[in-house]
Amino acid sequence: MGDAHRLIPPHGGYRKLRTFHIAEAVYDGTVIFCDRFIEHQSRTHDQMVQAGRSCVQNIVEGSMASATSKKMELKLTGVARASLEELLRDYEDFLRQRGLCRWEKDSPDALALRGKYRIEKSGPADVFREADPYGIRSATAEAAANTLICLIHQCSYLLRRQLEGLERTFLQQGGFTERLYRERTAYRRERDQSDKSEASDKSDRSDTSRR
Repeated sequence: MGDAHRLIPPHGGYRKLRTFHIAEAVYDGTVIFCDRFIEHQSRTHDQMVQAGRSCVQNIVEGSMASATSKKMELKLTGVARASLEELLRDYEDFLRQRGLCRWEKDSPDALALRGKYRIEKSGPADVFREADPYGIRSATAEAAANTLICLIHQCSYLLRRQLEGLERTFLQQGGFTERLYRERTAYRRERDQSDKSEASDKSDRSDTSRR
């Protein structure tokens, strides 16, 4: 049976998503950053770590939910992006409140980071499995915050593209309820045709025996 005719399509492939791996790098980097630069007992520490985790978990849950609800996948992917926006604001506040420099989009540091990302993007998806691929553990507070800001922007952009793709698929194919209705209708149609064919065969055999 082809994927187009399966009632429950393939799902749960989040480990192949570039968004999942970048979000995971942001989450891991945020844990390191907060342990180094944010007071452990503060609400900000917990909120930043939770925002990073929320992004990863919602990508995972959305991927799994896609089996039976495209609307839920859309919602959870949107929540993942919203969690990133919350985390972005925390990093921007961190830099502003401490009088630290925010990298310009085309600054040498930002360009170097994007170059590193482009090299990794051309490789396998599991390139981010290293616990600290962007050196947050050894970077200054300013460099660490800016690095994570750049990664958040990249992940948010890719999540937006992912949402656009999910919306197109939903509009073209509908959700699980519509698929269920189509498959059920097709099953009933085939069953009715089979019953009619069987009844016609019985009638023909009956006419033949009477002759």
